[in-house]
Amino acid sequence: MQVKRVAWLGTRTERFDETTAFFRNVLGLSLHHEEPGFVMLQLPAADRDYVEVFRADDPDVAFYTTGPVVGLLVDDIVEARAELEAAGVELLDSIHWPESMEGYGWFHFRGPDGNVYGMLQGSRVLPG
Repeated sequence: MQVKRVAWLGTRTERFDETTAFFRNVLGLSLHHEEPGFVMLQLPAADRDYVEVFRADDPDVAFYTTGPVVGLLVDDIVEARAELEAAGVELLDSIHWPESMEGYGWFHFRGPDGNVYGMLQGSRVLPG
């Protein structure tokens, strides 16, 4: 596998409102999508790269315990997952393939440093 770039960052926080305000008002990221306890912010110079902020009680990201999680973009996520598994890397979930985002998928793993990372393929586009 070859990682193409860091394409996503997610953080789970008890200070949801303050963190969201920081990314928007201090760092200048624009709001792309918002739901209760979740925001997706778009990086200004990027096509489809995002920062996502989750409330601390979000059960879908309960394993985000080591700090912000970066998502590494690859061309073939199935191949990348197989390579990580063969290398003995701890895989934290299966590949998520949302029906509404054809060709986009992701999963999480734990690196040797104990941190959680994401691996993704495709472009994530949600209604703004």
